[in-house]
Amino acid sequence: MLENLSFDEKGLIPAVIQEIDTKEVLMVAYMDREALRRTLETGYTHFWSRSRKKYWKKGETSGNVQEVKSILYDCDADCLLVMVKQHGSGACHTGNRTCFYREIPLKKD
Repeated sequence: MLENLSFDEKGLIPAVIQEIDTKEVLMVAYMDREALRRTLETGYTHFWSRSRKKYWKKGETSGNVQEVKSILYDCDADCLLVMVKQHGSGACHTGNRTCFYREIPLKKD
């Protein structure tokens, strides 16, 4: 199955994290093969931090963990959709439930 996935030149694949019950998009992060292996093995999301250059389990310090319910991949096999049960107050490090809490206003005609 992992051999079907298309990781980028840095060995990463974007992962869109969505709450299974509400369908809210909680966050986007990156996984490499090891982060995906850890996710599959533990049942909780693990990612590769591009800025800190290390692996992290979502919620390892906050307690706001993400229990994985399913993982899908897109038609090009270059993006993951990870359906989770979000435990705790939310997914965003800012304290918001989702990382997508800001909006760019659209130009009105």
